[in-house]
Amino acid sequence: MNDSHDLPAQPEQAIPSEAAPPASFSSEFRAALPAGPEPFAFSGRGSEYFRIWIVNLLLSLLTLGIYSAWAKVRRLRYFYGNTSVAGSSFDYHGNPKAILKGRIIAVVLLAIYNFAGATSHLLGLLAGLVLAFAGPWLIWRSLQFKLYNTSYRGIRFGFGGSAGGVFRHFWAWPMLGVVSLGLLAPLAYQRFKRYQHGQTRFGATQFSFHGSVWAFYKAFLAGAGLWLAGVLVLFFSLGGLGSLASLQVGGLYGLLLVLLLYGWTFTAFPLLMTLLQNLVWNSTRLGEHQFRSTMRWPRAVFISVTNLLGIACTLGLYTPFAQIRMMRYRIESLTLLPTGSLDDFLASSEAHGSATSEGLGDLLDFDLSM
Repeated sequence: MNDSHDLPAQPEQAIPSEAAPPASFSSEFRAALPAGPEPFAFSGRGSEYFRIWIVNLLLSLLTLGIYSAWAKVRRLRYFYGNTSVAGSSFDYHGNPKAILKGRIIAVVLLAIYNFAGATSHLLGLLAGLVLAFAGPWLIWRSLQFKLYNTSYRGIRFGFGGSAGGVFRHFWAWPMLGVVSLGLLAPLAYQRFKRYQHGQTRFGATQFSFHGSVWAFYKAFLAGAGLWLAGVLVLFFSLGGLGSLASLQVGGLYGLLLVLLLYGWTFTAFPLLMTLLQNLVWNSTRLGEHQFRSTMRWPRAVFISVTNLLGIACTLGLYTPFAQIRMMRYRIESLTLLPTGSLDDFLASSEAHGSATSEGLGDLLDFDLSM
């Protein structure tokens, strides 16, 4: 006989409440853990965008370009709405009337410049100086308009900066790159991206850029070096100076060299594009959060070449499909690397972002971008 059956039933002892974990313990613990990588996704389709593209094209032609402002809004809303990260997509809030106003201003300024140049060289020079000083201010306002009208989960982006800063980084540095015959081009591009990303914010959180000048020189040297090596191989494989001589008299070898150089340039350019996108985004931070870009040259070349063939064979009708293919690859090569809870980060960004953005809608009321 089992003695335990003869014992009186013992009342169950309640576990002290101090030993029970709080109901919110698991959620708080999960929130404290570092979030995993959040890859960007693009859900746009060529067949959908083709309908938007063809309607935009026809209406822009029928209205002599007036509808192009509305076309731009439709296009950006489609691309932004189909770009998502961490389960949420982006939104574009631009007003087409504001975009049209900016384009009218651009056309008027160009018309004044052309009229002044045709009337007098001195007037043309003065008009050029006016444009040189007004241009940075217009570009600055355009950048503010574009970013302020971009949002993610209801939180808007923004751009600080100044007209003077835009002039230095968008005009002066590129001009130095040209005057130096390209020797300062990597430095100019590094300064340009550092200013552009460093002056951008998401709500209350500032972006920052950490790409070094030497990293940009390496990217440019890799792209230029590969292109030059291919040019030399083509040049000497087709007879060297003999092909140039035949080119002068319309020879077959010279024509073949030109075609091959064009094809090689089109093939080598995606290398520089992939190197720069990877470098720029891998060097960009949003607060403490990082980004990772993993574009690959062979894939970019394949998409570029097949897109070109498709556009050529369809007399341009494949253009929207080509844009979707390249956009999907570039976006889906990008990943957000959070260092903590995205919900907490978004909550802290929203509180200040809505306050600082209040009233900017009336100030930033035109867009200069074409």
